[in-house]
Amino acid sequence: MAVRIRDTLRRETVELTTREPGRVSMYVCGPTVYDSPHIGNARTAVVFDTVRRYLQWTGFEVTYVSNVTDVDDKIIDRAAAQGRTESAVAAEFEQVYFDQMAQLGVGEPDVRPHATDSIGLMIELIAELVERGAAYPVEGQGVYFDVEADPGYGELSHRTIEDLRASAGARVDVDRAKRAPMDFALWKAAKPGEPAWDSPWGSGRPGWHIECSAMALDLLGDGFDLHGGGNDLVFPHHENERAQATAAGHEFARHWIHSGMVVIGGEKMAKSAGNFLTLRDALASYDARAIRLAMLQTHYSRAVDLGPTELDAASAALAKLDALVRRAEQAGVDPSPGTDDRAVAEFRIAMDDDFNTPRALAVVFDASNEANRAIDTGAPVDAARLVATVVDLAAVLGVAVGVQAGGDDEVDALVRERDEAREARDFARADAIRDDLAARGVKLEDGPRGTTWHR
Repeated sequence: MAVRIRDTLRRETVELTTREPGRVSMYVCGPTVYDSPHIGNARTAVVFDTVRRYLQWTGFEVTYVSNVTDVDDKIIDRAAAQGRTESAVAAEFEQVYFDQMAQLGVGEPDVRPHATDSIGLMIELIAELVERGAAYPVEGQGVYFDVEADPGYGELSHRTIEDLRASAGARVDVDRAKRAPMDFALWKAAKPGEPAWDSPWGSGRPGWHIECSAMALDLLGDGFDLHGGGNDLVFPHHENERAQATAAGHEFARHWIHSGMVVIGGEKMAKSAGNFLTLRDALASYDARAIRLAMLQTHYSRAVDLGPTELDAASAALAKLDALVRRAEQAGVDPSPGTDDRAVAEFRIAMDDDFNTPRALAVVFDASNEANRAIDTGAPVDAARLVATVVDLAAVLGVAVGVQAGGDDEVDALVRERDEAREARDFARADAIRDDLAARGVKLEDGPRGTTWHR
């Protein structure tokens, strides 16, 4: 069965077709590195990491590109406020972003291009647009894209040019240098104290939208297979990316998919609403695997609620899967290389249907229930096969089952110290360590293969 996706451009579910048989080229908009990521940033990263993992599991060779925007007004503002360089701010928060994503099981992109390393590419693309009459320089201001030059403008966001013109004209912050309200900046003239590069139109820096068009075309080529990002990027960012590429005579992405936003307690997440959740805070309170699991229990295209109720429920669900693996080990069940063919087939059907992770997880939990029943009834062969199925299919979704929460060197050290105390028959010390860890919400499990822990 072919993988089918809900294509944003076509507004229908279609078969994922690729430029080259057996290969998928993906471009996903990455972070603007001016602050620590929030849980909404993480949701987008987890969604497309899961898409990548599944496509690889089914046999595709995937080239995954995700950019880093390391020049931006917000980076410049933070650098000025802190008396630092823009590059120092960007480097700090890029490291924070990828360290925290790694905790969620999000793999590194195959290529991680930086805006500041790709200025030449952007200048070349802008020059093509100027030459074709799709862009125009304004003395002392920069270069603007002429939206009227793209007859397909609005197709991705499914808005008519008339609607877009009316909404743009109603804004009070229209840049007077532009010929028309909908036009947007490709190159911004330099301002005192800001980073700038030389160009045919004077010193300055690129607009945000040109960045992804230039890097995607350079790294993946015309007609690459899949472009993704959060649905807040459909307009104007992705609409403008597509317009720039096509107006310069290039074929851009053949498929588009977008992930939904995060809500907390049913309300849109916002600092003003008091429900803003940073990823750092979420990771301090929950196992990273549970956070990922909570994200996957809602279809990627829908808004997902990641409040305490949902994260607690995901933690409990994860604990059941971990408990199955520990129980199987304690019962002497050694998971075999084989898996349950029926469960695997159902999992594939779910994921082939627009990456339906809630349905795929239902298959995993059904297999977990069956595995527990097999252990209850003394059917070690069935139990081994089903436990292996749970572990393998969860791993396809990026959830490592049956491992300790990890990522906490202090807890690991205390567990080792307790093991040493027990070997030395210093049971008072061993019990004290167990009590200390229990007070921190860490539960120990002593089994024939040693001590494991989970929150």
